[in-house]
Amino acid sequence: MNIAEWILVAILSITLFIFLIVGIVLIVKLIGLTKDAQKVVIKSQDIAENANGIVNNVKGMTSIGGTVEMFVDKYINPKLKEKMKEKKEEKKNDGKE
Repeated sequence: MNIAEWILVAILSITLFIFLIVGIVLIVKLIGLTKDAQKVVIKSQDIAENANGIVNNVKGMTSIGGTVEMFVDKYINPKLKEKMKEKKEEKKNDGKE
């Protein structure tokens, strides 16, 4: 080989080696980033659950929230349950005919 060819091979080898090192470092950093992102997601789920609990507590403490909750529990939920039972019975009757 000529000296020019050796120089080109050396330059290409060094360039590929540098890209290999940079790629390995980048992959390691991305793995660390995904672990940090997973921690953030878990923490945000905990915060969302706590916020939901706080909202339920505040809703029950306010006069309107307590009244609406009582109204739903006493009047709306029983009627919805009755309608569900009626629909189930209608489906059973339709299937038997």
